[in-house]
Amino acid sequence: MKTNKLFLLLVALLITGSLNLFATSRVQVIHNSADKAAEVVDVWLDNTLLLDDFTFRTASPFIDAPSGMAFKISIKGPDSKTPDNPIWSQVYTLDDKKDYILIAEGIVSPSGYTPNKAFDIAVYDMAIEKAKTINQTDVLVHHGSTDAPTVDVYETGVGAGMIVDNLMYSDFAGYLELGTMDYVLEIRDETGENAVAAYQAPLASLGLEGAALTVVASGFLNPENNSMGEAFGLYVALPAGGELIALPVYEITETARVQVIHNAADMAAEVVDVWLNETLLLDNFTFRTASPFVDAPAGEEFTIAIQGPDSNSPENPIWSQSYTLEADETYVLVANGIVSATGYDPVQPFDIYVYDMGREQASNMDNTDVLVFHGSTDAPTVDVVEVGVGAGTIVNDLSYGGFDGYLELGTADYRLAIKDETGTVTVATYNAPLATLGLNGEALTIVASGFLNPDNNSMGEAFGLYVALASGGELVELPLWLSTREIIVEENVSAFPNPASSFINVQYSTINDADVYVEVYDILGSKIISEQIGSRSNQLKNHTLDVSGLDSGLYFVSIGAGESKVTKKIQVVN
Repeated sequence: MKTNKLFLLLVALLITGSLNLFATSRVQVIHNSADKAAEVVDVWLDNTLLLDDFTFRTASPFIDAPSGMAFKISIKGPDSKTPDNPIWSQVYTLDDKKDYILIAEGIVSPSGYTPNKAFDIAVYDMAIEKAKTINQTDVLVHHGSTDAPTVDVYETGVGAGMIVDNLMYSDFAGYLELGTMDYVLEIRDETGENAVAAYQAPLASLGLEGAALTVVASGFLNPENNSMGEAFGLYVALPAGGELIALPVYEITETARVQVIHNAADMAAEVVDVWLNETLLLDNFTFRTASPFVDAPAGEEFTIAIQGPDSNSPENPIWSQSYTLEADETYVLVANGIVSATGYDPVQPFDIYVYDMGREQASNMDNTDVLVFHGSTDAPTVDVVEVGVGAGTIVNDLSYGGFDGYLELGTADYRLAIKDETGTVTVATYNAPLATLGLNGEALTIVASGFLNPDNNSMGEAFGLYVALASGGELVELPLWLSTREIIVEENVSAFPNPASSFINVQYSTINDADVYVEVYDILGSKIISEQIGSRSNQLKNHTLDVSGLDSGLYFVSIGAGESKVTKKIQVVN
């Protein structure tokens, strides 16, 4: 019936010439006035009844409306015959070829409502009728609750965090371009600390992929102060119109924030499922990946169970453990150790190691806060010494399974030498390019991962340092730093014949591909020959230098790759 009336309206406008086919806009009207006196209204466009008996929490479909000319919208009570003496009216001029969403809201009654926000129509002039890309859902958010404060909206289901900031009554937040998933929306006051309410937003379950929609805050937080009007909620208007869809209330429980890092290098646990009670928390969770920080139940005991991939239940797990988290705390959980009965030496039993003072961002936005975890089952107790900028020992005597509390580092590029607990023997050295990677303001976890001796550990992944970001995903490998003496095998460097007269053979090998160069210096340190050999692979190589033009005397032949050199003394006799 309403569709027919809209059609008749368009025909009437065409007949009267008031609608130019080349000067139209697309318009949707949403009724969100919770005043009981406006529960059912008629909407007039000039002298034409546009929406008959238009009820609270319903929407029209998008329709064509005249643009480039002034027209009057009038609101009347139901079953009206003319637009005369309206409850409310306003003159509009729409821009050509724009899409509009008009939301009727506010109070028409002189009393009975606190606060009394005057009835008006909120206008959004950048509306869309479908998502910009087919694999997402575009969501326009509008604050239409007269007694609700300025709010923030936080997504807490998948850990997206704050998605709307400081939204005031009658305001729109521009379209959120969201992946089509099921979300949890927590409405908080503008401090971001106090939750007003929380709602499920099951975009995937409702099949809203490719859709554009409007979510309106509707009704009263305090119905008793507002003539016992409809209670507060979030409602969805679809482009096709009809009754608004109520988003289900999500019961807010005490929660903690949790990130899980998979660092168990046992090949039998390379891919696992992680169950929280009867819920599959992480499906096919792979070695050297991390979840984002997500909400987890606090103040009540729950069980984490580790299963093989593609499991259907948490029964008969590889490993399980019960935990009780503290409300409002932030946890980093690292899954580590060995589940196999044989093939690994030493066997550090699988466990989840818990750090209960986690951070999702740096305490100072000019810093990078770094938590360090020792998760290499066959590595000794270690020190970490910063040798790039000269910061010295930054982690002392860290044993397997241990965390070292956050290092609050200026965001620079560092070089981390892993030494045994005596501080004299270097296990390996790594670049930590925090500035190059743009990690200022981030909080992250560096884990020692893999095996120093893969031969003793079923040829598992080799030792390295890996970074888990707060956003989760694959761990980021810190590149191994190799000095020249580590790139070039020093014992394989030789220069012959010695003494030499016409030429010198320089023999060398590298442990990986490297850009190699040879230089010759005289006794005073002046460089008299320099030759770029180029990229060479890890094989024994020979390079011939012409020294026939040199005076007799003592010379130094250096072969290098990078910052340092291996030098040999040579006698030239000419």
